[in-house]
Amino acid sequence: MTTNLSRRQALLLAAAAAAAPGLALAAEPALPAVWDLTELYPTDAAWEAERQAVEADLPKIAAFKGRLGESAATLRQASEAISALTKRVLRLFVYATLKGDEDLRIAANQERRLMAQQLLSKATEAASWVSPEVLEVGATKIRGFVASDPALAKFRFNFENTLRQAPHTLDDAGEALLASTGPALAGPQQIRNQLVLSDIPWPEVQVDGKTVRLDSQGYTAARATRDRTERKAVFDAFFGAFKVYESSLGATLATKVQGDIFTARARKYPSSLAAAVDGPNIPEAVYRTLIAEANRGLPILHRYFEVRRRLLGLPDMAYWDIYPPVTKLEARFDLPTTRKISLEAMKPLGPEYGEAFARATAAGWVHVYPQKGKAAGAYVFGAAYDVHPYMLLNHDGDYEGLSTYAHEWGHAMHTLLAQKAQPFELSNYPTFTAEVASTVNEQLLVAHMLKGAKDKDERLFYLDRVCETMRSTFYRQTMFAEFELAIHETAEKGQALSGRRLSGIYLDLLKRYHGPKVTIEPAYGLEWALPAHFFRDFYVYQYATSVTAASAFAERILTGKAAERDAYLGVLRAGGSDYPVDLLKKAGVDMTSPEPYRTMLGKFSRTLDEMEKLLG
Repeated sequence: MTTNLSRRQALLLAAAAAAAPGLALAAEPALPAVWDLTELYPTDAAWEAERQAVEADLPKIAAFKGRLGESAATLRQASEAISALTKRVLRLFVYATLKGDEDLRIAANQERRLMAQQLLSKATEAASWVSPEVLEVGATKIRGFVASDPALAKFRFNFENTLRQAPHTLDDAGEALLASTGPALAGPQQIRNQLVLSDIPWPEVQVDGKTVRLDSQGYTAARATRDRTERKAVFDAFFGAFKVYESSLGATLATKVQGDIFTARARKYPSSLAAAVDGPNIPEAVYRTLIAEANRGLPILHRYFEVRRRLLGLPDMAYWDIYPPVTKLEARFDLPTTRKISLEAMKPLGPEYGEAFARATAAGWVHVYPQKGKAAGAYVFGAAYDVHPYMLLNHDGDYEGLSTYAHEWGHAMHTLLAQKAQPFELSNYPTFTAEVASTVNEQLLVAHMLKGAKDKDERLFYLDRVCETMRSTFYRQTMFAEFELAIHETAEKGQALSGRRLSGIYLDLLKRYHGPKVTIEPAYGLEWALPAHFFRDFYVYQYATSVTAASAFAERILTGKAAERDAYLGVLRAGGSDYPVDLLKKAGVDMTSPEPYRTMLGKFSRTLDEMEKLLG
C-alpha cells in the first residue's frame, strides 16, 4: 500500500504519495534492517525546530491573497511559495508518521504525529483560499498567464484540475471551514487504530506447539497453520475478541461514514462515491463496472475454492481454510535472498530500472522486521520529495514476505521514477496508478518463481499464488468495495449504522462471494473491523482495478518487447502529470471498459485448468 494525500489540495499538498530487476549480486555488507530517519531530520529537536519555523511561515501565504489575478509573475511567486512550504510540511509529516509507527506505545512519538497532522491541517487551511481565487480569476486569465510564463508550466495541470472542479469548490470561508475539519474527521481512524493496534487485549492460542498472541500480525501468521482444528480455533478466538468491541468499532466506522457524507454534501456532490472518485477524475462507472464484472466472475472464484479443497484433502471447505498453502514449501527467504530473487524477477523491466532498484534496496530506507508495538502491515511513504521514499515491512521470511517486498518496492520505484522525471508539483500520483506499479512487481515475481519451480508441488504452490492474487487482490478487494458502497448508501438513505448492522451487511457479502460450499460462521461478519482501509473513503477498489491493469501490463512486459515495457514505465514516470485513467488508456489499457476484467478472469480460469490437469 501507499500513504498519500488528496489531490484536491494539489497546490498545497501536491506531493504526498508513495510509490527487482536484475543484476547478479556479489558479496556485500549486511543489508540495513532499520530505516535511517536522520536523512529527514538529525534529531527530534531538529524536527521540532523546523515545525515551529514552518508554523511561523504559514501566515506569509496570506500576502498573496487577492493578488493572483495581478500578473503571471504574481501567480508564479504565490505558487512557488506555496510549493516550497508544502515540501517542508510534508517532510515533517513523513518523519512524524515513521517515528510514530516504529512503536505505537511511545506517547511522545504519537504526540509528534498528532502535531504533524495538526500542522498539515493548518497548512491546508492557510492555502484554502487559493482554489476559490483561481476560479474567481477565471480560466481565460489563468491560462493566459500560464502560456506567457514558462515557469508556470509545472503548475498548469493543477490549475486545470482546480478549474475542472469549480462546481464543487466553495468560497474562501467555506474552504477554510472544511480545511479546519481535518483533525476531527481523522478522529475515527485514530480511535480505531488505537483500539486494534494497542488497547484490545488479544487472546493467546496454541498453534503448531507454540503460544501465539492473536493481535493482527499474530492472527495473519497463525491462520495459515496446516492443522485445521487449530485454524478454526484461531478464527474463533480472534473474532471472539473483536466481538467484545463490535459496538465501539461500529461507532467509529459509522462516524467516519457520516464524515464522508458531510464532506460530499458540503461540496455539492450527489453521493460520497461521486465525491471520492472526482478527485483523481475517475468515472464513477469504473467503480460500478468493477463490482459488476467481479460478480459476473464469481463462478470462477467458487471453482477455485473447490480446487483448494482438493489440494488440501478436505471433505468440505470453510472460511478458515482459505489461507494455508496448498502444498509444502520448505524454502525460507531471508532479507538478502528476498532482495536477490526480487532483482532477478524484475529483469524484464530493463537495465535502468534494475540498476536503480539495486541501489535503492541496499540503502537504509526500510524498517524490515516485526517487533512489539510496531505498526502492522506494510507501506511506502514517498512524500518527502527531496529525500527518498521510506518503507515499513513486517518481514517474516515466508513467500508472502517475499511477495510483499516486491510489491512495496514497486511503490518505491514508482516514486523514484516519478520524482526523477517530474517536478515536485507533478510527482504526486493517485492510488489508482500507484497500485499498478506494486502489483506488476508481484506478477513478475510469481512468473519468475514458476520458471524455477522444481517439481509438481512447487509449481502448484506458485500457481496457487496466481489464484490467491485473484482471490485476495481482485475479488476480496472488490467485496470490500461493495461493502463500502453499501454502507455509504445505507447511511445516505438516513438509515443507522451500528456495529451489528455493519456485521450483517458484511456477512451477506462474505457468503455471496465465497459461495454455498464454503462454511462461514456468523461471528466472522465482524471481519470488516480488521482492514484499516475502510477509514480511507473508497480506497480499496483501486487494488482490484490495479491488479486488472497490472495483469495486462505484466503479460506485455513478459513478451520481452521494449515498446511494451517502455509504455508501462512511461506511466510510472508520468507521476501525477495526467489523470490516471487517461494515463493507463494512453498506455493501452482502458479501464472504462469491461474488457480488461474479462481478460484477466480468463487468465484465472486457464490457471485453474492447469492446476486441475496437474491434479489429474
